[in-house]
Amino acid sequence: MDLQQARVLRDLLADTRWWDRTRAFGAALRTSTRSPGGLLLVGPPAAEPWHLTAHLDDEARYAELPELSPTLVRWNPPPNAPRHLSVGLDRLAAARRGESLLVVAETAPESLLERVHDVRRAGATIFALDTGRTELAGLAHEILSVDSTITDTVPVDDGTFGFPPDDPTGAANSESAWKSPTGSPVSFDSAQHLLSIAAAESASGPRDAGGTRAASAGSTDGKGMRSRLARLLDLISGPSS
Repeated sequence: MDLQQARVLRDLLADTRWWDRTRAFGAALRTSTRSPGGLLLVGPPAAEPWHLTAHLDDEARYAELPELSPTLVRWNPPPNAPRHLSVGLDRLAAARRGESLLVVAETAPESLLERVHDVRRAGATIFALDTGRTELAGLAHEILSVDSTITDTVPVDDGTFGFPPDDPTGAANSESAWKSPTGSPVSFDSAQHLLSIAAAESASGPRDAGGTRAASAGSTDGKGMRSRLARLLDLISGPSS
């Protein structure tokens, strides 16, 4: 999935609760770090979050948000690695209040959980993008869980993308709701693209292809949903004849 496809998928999901949660998570990530270089990204040793780091860095430059530009923390960077790929675990040990750690993990081994626990004790804010099947929920201040078994985004008949109806008590924004993977409409990889977009967006709405902020990405009526879905399918497989 490239950036254009990610933005079309963002538009497709614009009126769903999943995108609302992703935007809120991204906004919290954007505002939690006070200085450039203070947003740290880490994953399991065998799955370092290269792609999300690159996406966030691009969005940070595009939106002129230097504090959103991430630092990839690696488990064993080679001695000859470029500067931006040479940051090791010592950076986690130096994390402090006013900085943030985003953990990107489909699985979270004990070695990773221990590092995250130490960073939290040092006063940094912990964010996690996971599958809902890790133990990060007990460590993260904010967590967005995605069902990693999902490969396609298809709206159900009522247009909710599998989400239950809104809770009149407001539970949709509760801590437990953030930690629930139920109804996630995108794959783990797609969620990383969407999170990078959400983190750079202002509260006034998403950007169009030219970078201009828009008040809304669309309507949930059937015609609008079908139109947006058709645009996404055209990008993925080409327009139908």
